[in-house]
Amino acid sequence: MTIQEPAVARPAGRPRSEKAEKAIIEATLDLLGEGMGVSELSIEAIASRAGVGKTTIYRRWSNKEDLVVDALATLKAPLPELGGTSVRDDLISLLGAMRAESAQPRSRCVMNIAMNEADRYPRLMERFVKRAITPRREAMRAVIERGIASGELDPGLDIDMGMALLTGTMLWHTKWGPEGELDPGLPERVVDVVLAGIAARP
Repeated sequence: MTIQEPAVARPAGRPRSEKAEKAIIEATLDLLGEGMGVSELSIEAIASRAGVGKTTIYRRWSNKEDLVVDALATLKAPLPELGGTSVRDDLISLLGAMRAESAQPRSRCVMNIAMNEADRYPRLMERFVKRAITPRREAMRAVIERGIASGELDPGLDIDMGMALLTGTMLWHTKWGPEGELDPGLPERVVDVVLAGIAARP
């Protein structure tokens, strides 16, 4: 009779590859947040900070720009699920996600440093915008288009201008508004002010 060896229990916790990937992403963001620009950032420095070998990084990302794009994308809050019951509610949800991102000082710092190098790394910024910004723009555009179709918004509305009013106001408060955490009610206030100008007239 063959005696089977007892199964070896797998250690609890995250799989090693997932833990390594998280450490690499965190190391990249830490170095950027400490003032190391994309130009100075190196795979060697990231590997040293993350406590992994360079080959571990290259198994996941083919180059530094790929890694930076993925790292920056983690700073964006997930797109909220939109109820679709009213344009106002959905716009508040979308701006709420913007507020959630800006509530993290580290995220603001890293994004500012990275964006300052947009001219030197246009391909990196183009890929980041496609990965993290474009889906948000498309979601807002869809909400506004739905509002025009339902009669909630002015049928002659310039959609790009409406989007600029909403996102631009939130960005102003993020970058140049009062110090400290943004008011939780800010998304609702912004939406109500903008809707006063773009809502359908009776």
